[in-house]
Order: sequence, then structure tokens, then C-alpha cells
Amino acid sequence: MDPYASFLSPGDNAWQLTAATLVGLMSIPALAVLYGGIVQRKWAVNTMLMVFTAFCLTLIVWVLWAFRMGFGSPWISTFVGKPSAVVGVAGEQAQAVIPSLKGLMPSFRFPEGSLVYFQFVFAAITPILFLGSVIGRIKFKVWLIFVPLWITFAYAVNAFLLWGGGYWAAKGALDYSGGYVIHLAAGVSGFVAAAMVGPRLARDREKAVPNNLLFVAVGAGILWLGWNGFNGGDPYFAGADATAAVVNTNLATAVAMMAWIIMDMGFGKDRKPTFLGGVNGMICGLVGITPAAGYVNGVGAIVIGLVDSVVVWMLFAYLPRKIWPFNKVDDALGVVYTHGFAGLLGGLMVGLVADPKMIEYIGIGKAPSVSGAGLFYGNARQLLIQAGAALTIIVWDALVTYAILRMIKFFTPLRMPDAELQVGDAAIHGEVAYPEEEPEIVPTPVLVGAGRGGDDGSGDPFLGESPDIRSA
Repeated sequence: MDPYASFLSPGDNAWQLTAATLVGLMSIPALAVLYGGIVQRKWAVNTMLMVFTAFCLTLIVWVLWAFRMGFGSPWISTFVGKPSAVVGVAGEQAQAVIPSLKGLMPSFRFPEGSLVYFQFVFAAITPILFLGSVIGRIKFKVWLIFVPLWITFAYAVNAFLLWGGGYWAAKGALDYSGGYVIHLAAGVSGFVAAAMVGPRLARDREKAVPNNLLFVAVGAGILWLGWNGFNGGDPYFAGADATAAVVNTNLATAVAMMAWIIMDMGFGKDRKPTFLGGVNGMICGLVGITPAAGYVNGVGAIVIGLVDSVVVWMLFAYLPRKIWPFNKVDDALGVVYTHGFAGLLGGLMVGLVADPKMIEYIGIGKAPSVSGAGLFYGNARQLLIQAGAALTIIVWDALVTYAILRMIKFFTPLRMPDAELQVGDAAIHGEVAYPEEEPEIVPTPVLVGAGRGGDDGSGDPFLGESPDIRSA
């Protein structure tokens, strides 16, 4: 007997499943802990529950119809794939294939189930990311309705256009691991949703103090290292390009984090380095390198990390104070900056610094190797293609997000009542992250009146009891 099908490479399959698990960890627990630690104490449970439910809902929708819409056979021209389920034997054990890319890349050496799950964790993290824009006021049941609809009509379309062999893929647009499909989409949709749901309570905006920076550190650390699977898994093979993607990811992130900290020290309001500022820079680096990870060399990774961090820092400092609509929309965790603008900049810089010597797939015989080339390597057209793909994602996702929320609003308000907003988790879920326990009264023996008899303390003492208040 043989445990491996004729097409299957144990190494490729093992790496694909490992990479998918690393990406899954970026959502649960990383973003649940990171977002749950950044928000006010009263919103920690609500935040964590919305992260976990988005993960659940996306998987259900993904295997029933959305995966094929993003990675199946063309259905509506080159816009979206034909919806169908992948819960049968073929959907889990047959050789993986993306029909529109067959012959344009090496044949997969792992089962369809590995591809389904790998692409699922990418889909799941996208609404979880833009949850940060609407946290602290969107109704929980609205979230439960919104996520499946958004995955169907926004994410699946994005994926097909750029990854599934759709229009922009055919034009040669480069989005290595989701700078556009995931991060630009999250920034745009989160911003539109924040505008439609409305702002948090004024008191919550003024006192938006993180409830646990240690949790933020744990979440940020898992997010960073999980990104090794995010970008390292996207060549679909455990080859040299996967290694390059991992190295470039970490290099760009390190540069971006330090750049943000230095900007805070030199030009920030208080001229002090802050951990939250460093995390913002870290995320900018991770997001910026994502569309480029396997297409650029180390110098390109450094440039992307530096430019992304510095530009987003300046936008973060200026736009919310001066420019409409950014000064009117309450994007609670700044997702439009650290994901929207960072993803856009990273995608555009691919059109500048993609190095044709960075080979993703090696050509055999007359077939050319697969790589990308940007403006700095003689291909000016690539920048125009990147801009066109970005514009498509921005317009489509904004329209779809608006339409979905507008429809939901016919049946229920998008925003929680002010009475629930005042209380938070206890009113909405009946539980809190940090319960205040009632003190327990414990009797403790105490010697009362000792030494009242003589100089030697040998009088007539007695044993009494006094209350000792201890936390349970």
C-alpha cells in the first residue's frame, strides 16, 4: 500500500498545511488577542467573539460555494468563478487545480483540500482585519449577516480577479499574497462600514485606552511570525521563492517597525517611542511586503518597508485632522491606514521594484520562467497595471460594502443602542473579560489583649476573631 497519491509531494503538502495553520493562527488567537487588548476593557469579549464567529462563518460559506467563486471555472466572464461546493471526496482528496491557471504554472502536488483550507484562512482574516474599523459600536447580529455576504460578493470576486485567473491576473497584475485582495480590500471596506455604522460614543473615543498591552504584544508577535505562512505559503511549493518570501517579509517588517519608532521619537506629538506605534509600523511592513514578497530582492524589501512605514506615519498624523472624509469617519483602529494605504503603497511599489531575476517558477525547455519586472527594471507598464487593479478593488469593495450594509439597515439598525454602548460586553453578551470578584470574608484568629497582666505578658489573655478581607 502507498499513503501518497501519484501526484502528491509529502514536502509540498506538509508545508502547505503548515503555512495554512500559521495563517489561521494570525486570526485565532492573534487578532482576537491583539484587537481584544487594544480596545477598552468593556469591548474585549465583543471583539474576541466577532473574530471567532467571522472565522467560523467564512469557512462554512467557503466550502459551500465561495471557494469555487474565487478559484473555480469562469462563470461571469473573467469577473468571478462558478459557485459550487467542495465538501465531497474530490473537494478534499483529488489533485488541486485552479482551472484558469492550468498550464500557466506548475501542477499542484497536493490535494484540493490543502488548497481549499489555505485559501480559506486568507479569506477569513480579511473581514477580521476590518473589524477594527467598526469595533465598539456595530451590532453583533449585523456582523453575523454581513460577513457571509461580504465574503461572497466582495472577497470571492477580488480573489478571482487577481489570483483565480480572472481579468487582472490575465493582464499580469502582481499581488503575491494579498496586498490588494486582502489588505486594500480590508481598508476600503472597513472605512466605508465605519462611515455607515457611525462613530463610537464621544466618551469612548476620548478614552480609547488599551486594556492590556501585554496581550497586544502576544497578538502582534503571533501575527508577525504567522506571516511566514502568509507569504511563504503562496508560491504553493516549498521552493527557493518561498524562502525568499519569508526572508523579505521579516526584513521589510523590521525596517518598517524601526522607521515608525524613529518617526515617533523625532516628529511625534510627545517625541517618545511607544509600543503601539511600533506595532503600527510592524503591520505596515507586513502589509507592504505582502504583494511583493517573492517578486523583489532584499533591497526592494528594505525600500518597501521604509517607504510604507514613513508614508503611512505621515498620513496617520495628517489626514484625520485636516482632510475630508478622514476627519469625519471614526475608523477605530486606523485600518484604512495600516492596511488600506499600506496595501496600496506596497502594490504600487511592486510595479517599481519587482526584480525579474527573482524566479517564482523555473521554466523548462521553451517555457519561460515566471517572475515579475517593475519600472526600475525596464517595465513601466507594470505600474499602470498595478494602479488599474488597485482602482478596481477600491471601487468594487466600496460599492459592495455600501450595498450590503444598506440592505441590512432595512431590517435592523447597524449600530447598537447608546444604552448598550455605555455598558459594553456585560449588556451584549452577559460576560466580561475581567470580572470584578466579590471579596470573601475569612475569619482569622487574632490574639487580643496579650500582656495585660504583668510585665512578663502573663495576664489573662483570650482568643478572639476579627474579619480578614481577602480577594477570593
